[in-house]
Amino acid sequence: SFYLAAFLFAKGLELVNIDRTDPRKCVFVFIDTPLRELLVGVFNFGKEDDPEIMVDARKLITATKLLKEKLYQDQS
Repeated sequence: SFYLAAFLFAKGLELVNIDRTDPRKCVFVFIDTPLRELLVGVFNFGKEDDPEIMVDARKLITATKLLKEKLYQDQS
């Protein structure tokens, strides 16, 4: 999901690729680490007040903008 990718990016995880194999969707590829696994779980199942889910709004906005830029660049 785009929002999960933005969350991971805002949390400082490194985006290594955008897989465009399927022309109907893109897959954001992050380095696979225990932290990535933890954050995916927190994003999907964490409670609203869980400190792990909290993200600075400016970081999330920046992450969203950067991911959109990456998504729409180099579409060949």
